[in-house]
Parts: sequence; C-alpha cells; structure tokens
Amino acid sequence: MPLKNDHYTYRVSWSEADKEYVGLCAEFNSLSWLSDTPESALKGVRNIVAEVVTDMKQHGEDVPQPIAVKNYSGKFTVRVPPEVHRSIAIQAAESGVSINRLVSYRLSR
Repeated sequence: MPLKNDHYTYRVSWSEADKEYVGLCAEFNSLSWLSDTPESALKGVRNIVAEVVTDMKQHGEDVPQPIAVKNYSGKFTVRVPPEVHRSIAIQAAESGVSINRLVSYRLSR
C-alpha cells in the first residue's frame, strides 16, 4: 500500500533490456519495479518505497526527504577547468550577457 501523503519523485520508463516498464524513485535510487504496464510499474515502485520507509522508521533510520518539499536557493557551485571558464566568459561577452545568464540558459534547455 502506498504511503499517505507520498511526495517522492517517481518516473516510469520502458526498459528495452528487460522488455518491461520500470518504475523508479529518485530519492531511493537503488529501488525499482518491473511490470508489463506503466501503471503497474508505478504502483509497484510506490509500494516498495512505502515498505522501505516503514522499515527505516521501525529501525530508527533517517528517511530521505522528498525532493519536492526541499527548499532550494537557486545557487550551486560548479568547478570547471580554467580553459572552459575562459571559453564561457568569451561566449557570454560576445552574446552581451553575464556568465550566469549564459550558463543558466544552457542548463534550462
């Protein structure tokens, strides 16, 4: 049975290797569920996540927080080689935008 107020991030896709649909949960990347329909793959992975969360709580383990309820600042640091930094700076200058604007635009595409 799925969790009450389940806010975890799920995805269902076709697995060519397994010839079935696979249900995945981003917060529990080691869990998956294979099934012949996308709906049952989603149901299966939601059920296994519920079982794992229940087990973790019973054993006093920290349960992952759903991505959907986390607060994000909109800032993160990325380290790149100096030559990449220079290239991005040149591209930004030639486009008349900041490095931040250029990289943000490219990441959002």
